[in-house]
Amino acid sequence: MESFEHPIAARGVWKIYGAGDERVEALRGVDLVVSARELVALVGDSGSGKSTLLNLIGCVDLPTRGEVLVAGESTSQLDDERLTTLRRERVGTVFQFFNFLPTMTLEENVGLPLVLVGAPARERERRVRELLERVGVAAQARKYPSQVSGGQLQRAAVARAVAHRPAIVLADEPTGNLDSRSGAAVLELLREIADEGQTILMVTHSAEAAKIADRVVHMRDGRIVA
Repeated sequence: MESFEHPIAARGVWKIYGAGDERVEALRGVDLVVSARELVALVGDSGSGKSTLLNLIGCVDLPTRGEVLVAGESTSQLDDERLTTLRRERVGTVFQFFNFLPTMTLEENVGLPLVLVGAPARERERRVRELLERVGVAAQARKYPSQVSGGQLQRAAVARAVAHRPAIVLADEPTGNLDSRSGAAVLELLREIADEGQTILMVTHSAEAAKIADRVVHMRDGRIVA
């Protein structure tokens, strides 16, 4: 995992959808810098711009104005191929609804980012085994997503997000569908991962989740307000 002083930087970022009467200003001049080893919680009401900002940092979308730098690269300056490579190599995502492929086992799902970056089979198997043991779902490795609990799926989702050792981990409501015990286990994992050197930006409505962050950033109406 290559080190960057500020893996995430947004400078004067606007995101506008539509035009005229249909114009929606999802982001309005957002400035945000997240340092290496930092875990930042992004909070705010629905429609405040949190998910839009996460998508821009995740290289899923581009800003209308301003600049988003991911691992030191300005996303607006990249062609589609380079943007895909940047997302694949530098970003890991923990999705709210898991996003596992139902026809693949947990170990196959967790190993998918390693397949995409071309990791050798032996290294892939070792890394997946190590991660599944760490997150406590090694016994479920050969089960399919429909055969395990939500808590086990989310812990496996964290393992998948960090499998290829990305500089940045994005977590979208990582405890939103979990009971308190499972949620606490996932938060503990995220905290450990940040302490080990990866940068985490977490969107959450949970006060408990925000407590583990180094910093809480509040959004409202497309702006950072605190």
